[in-house]
Amino acid sequence: MPTTFWFLLLPGFSMMGLMSATEPLRVANRFNADLYRWRLLSVDGGPVEASNGMSLNVEGGLEDQDQPHTIFVVSGFEPLAAFSSRLANWLQRFAQQGAIIGGIDTGSFVLAEARLIDKQRITLHWEAINAFQERFPALQVTQELFEIDGQRITTAGGTSTIDMMLTLIARDQGEAMAVQVSEQFVLGRIRSRQDHQRMQITNRYGVHNKKLSHVIAEMERRCENLLTPTQLAEAVDVTPRQLERLFRQHLNDTPANFYLNLRLDKARQLLRQSDMNVLEISLACGFESSSYFSRRYRKRFGRSPSHDRHENGRSSTV
Repeated sequence: MPTTFWFLLLPGFSMMGLMSATEPLRVANRFNADLYRWRLLSVDGGPVEASNGMSLNVEGGLEDQDQPHTIFVVSGFEPLAAFSSRLANWLQRFAQQGAIIGGIDTGSFVLAEARLIDKQRITLHWEAINAFQERFPALQVTQELFEIDGQRITTAGGTSTIDMMLTLIARDQGEAMAVQVSEQFVLGRIRSRQDHQRMQITNRYGVHNKKLSHVIAEMERRCENLLTPTQLAEAVDVTPRQLERLFRQHLNDTPANFYLNLRLDKARQLLRQSDMNVLEISLACGFESSSYFSRRYRKRFGRSPSHDRHENGRSSTV
């Protein structure tokens, strides 16, 4: 019997994530007919608009249907906008019946909100990880390309979904089949889940000094409970003055200003990806005063936090 996949499309879903999931199945069927079947669903059974503005027709909604092998929730910038107890009950029913439940891009939000995640490792798009951790601090979220942990499968979206599907094809049909499918997409290799979602610090900032890269990594990890200049310097066995010179030489910046901008960038992600209010976001990003946070935010981005959130489809709660 063919393996059946259902893709539940939520408003604003990632078209790239969906195509990266279905195209490997289509190509696999070219080499061995009817290995896989898939259906597109929506909450109400009607067309769904993706984040790129394109609308797709679907084959059904949340009514009783045959038991699928796997259900993937495909979402985008606001994964919980269409969440409801009806959707949660629908997913829970199929999970209890033995279906694998997965999330593509930010679909992990829906799985977590439906209480379908317990101790499983999950991942999602790197830009939404901070917001996810703030909302679900007890859950184990990673920055891997994808996670396959028992009956839960999650992926960071984009091209990482291709790698995840190729891994599933290799598991079910053998490595040779996965390689055949991969070559149809002109992929140089099938990435493992441990590959990085984002470019390494060396490539992102053009930094090739190991001590400086290590300090930046520490800054990215510690945006809430800030490290002092002395602690940052001690982490790489240099003096604060030497660390200052490294930042000036390689980044034409100071450690304090670089750290501040990292925290402001994180704040902007939380504004756009979470329902946290401005005060909560300021505290999560290491600002003790919301007024100081707002001033620095306006100076960096040219608008207040509330205005930025409003322009990106969210109304501030402060």
